[in-house]
Amino acid sequence: MNIITKGDQYKRGGISVPDLIWEKVNETSVREDVDDPFYICDLQDILAKYRRWIKLLPNVEPFYAVKCNSEPQVLQLLAKLGVGFDCASKPEIQAMKDLDVDSSKIIFANPCKQRSHLRYAAKHNLLFMTFDNEAELDKVKEVCPEQRLVLRILTDDSTAQCQLGLKFGCHPKKARFLLEQAKTLGLNVIGVSFHVGSGCRDASAYFKAIKSAREVMDQGIQIGYKMEVLDIGGGFPGQESVALKFNEVAKVIKEALEVHFPETDKVRIIAEPGRYFVASAFTLAVNVTAVRVVARDCQTFKVPQSEDLVANSEAPTKCEEPGYMYYVNDGVYGSFNCILYDHATVYPKLLKERAENHQEFSSSIWGPSCDGFDRIIEHILLPKINVGEWIYFEDMGAYTMCAGSEFNGYLKPKCFYINDPIKKSGCYERTKASWEECIQKECNSSPHYKKRSRGMDTKMVQPSYKSTSPGFPTLEVGKYV
Repeated sequence: MNIITKGDQYKRGGISVPDLIWEKVNETSVREDVDDPFYICDLQDILAKYRRWIKLLPNVEPFYAVKCNSEPQVLQLLAKLGVGFDCASKPEIQAMKDLDVDSSKIIFANPCKQRSHLRYAAKHNLLFMTFDNEAELDKVKEVCPEQRLVLRILTDDSTAQCQLGLKFGCHPKKARFLLEQAKTLGLNVIGVSFHVGSGCRDASAYFKAIKSAREVMDQGIQIGYKMEVLDIGGGFPGQESVALKFNEVAKVIKEALEVHFPETDKVRIIAEPGRYFVASAFTLAVNVTAVRVVARDCQTFKVPQSEDLVANSEAPTKCEEPGYMYYVNDGVYGSFNCILYDHATVYPKLLKERAENHQEFSSSIWGPSCDGFDRIIEHILLPKINVGEWIYFEDMGAYTMCAGSEFNGYLKPKCFYINDPIKKSGCYERTKASWEECIQKECNSSPHYKKRSRGMDTKMVQPSYKSTSPGFPTLEVGKYV
């Protein structure tokens, strides 16, 4: 794996990502310490993803998976666009209600729910919630028998980045039994859901799952239910670096829906995209806090399945090839938890450009904590990097900051939000319109947006909006902060 050292791989309306990072690096008043790590979030990237979604899957309502990235500015933007939300807990539902999201735009998509969370959902009259087992039906009967239910079925997610079928989903062969059990209890089942796994790598998995969902829906109709909702789950790619592209997935889904759920069926079709909306919108910049030079070919430690690990050893002699261990101020206990939990692969880029003929050395990158497990990259070819230099990682918006801790006292990175009209990777055209005008235009044309009865309008919240997350700045219209 080789590094790209120049920052011209994607431009944003003539301003590159490195330019934005340099500006923040040199703006010393915005962080507690000038060498603290930080994120840059491109809100226009999220807006572009929304446009692409309604272009390629116009009949599928997106319900954003809040667990993927619950930053207030992200949720606020998606709520303004009329996107729905996939919530898995009471706090996530509360966050949506605080943003004045209508209950019809929330699905409680956790098949195994806490009783108190069920009560809260029932109190707010959520449109529907999922289940996949008998015990859940008994619990719903006891706590909220009027609730509308969606049966989650098991699908083949064996090729996915994160397999969810290990934990959730009723086998299709048992679906009729559960549907009949729900009927006996007097519960109202209105549809079927599935999830092909987070980070799907095989588009055909959607076709097979939609076919299976059709069969289960027909069983529900035979039993006497009005089956009117199909939830096709998540798994949609959110960055260009992955092999399977979103347009490929969308094509397969459209074909499957045309065959098994034609528009004449009048079935409401929703999905639960998470990483799709946020993965490529966030870039993380970290500072190199220390460097250790080791003898590349003299390994003191042997780590199973890590034969190329550049780890601590004796210093190299003049006759030995050096290896470099770089220590940075965010790690697997923080933003890079995605390596452990999301099975992510991250790629570093250097902020300081090198000459094209620069020499590269075997290197590794380590997090800041006192735990030897805190390693980000075991082996990579890099030019020599000095203490104090900056490294940045693109595509860091999904399952990163949301699951990070402050282990060893290392605080979560601050995030700066960009909402200037910009251009990236040809996803959307540059415009002279203001950020507010962009949002207004999208709301006017959105098939998902409707004004809420409680007075929610299309304006972005102005600078009076304060994030509830410590260390996150106010979102100001028309610039990045």
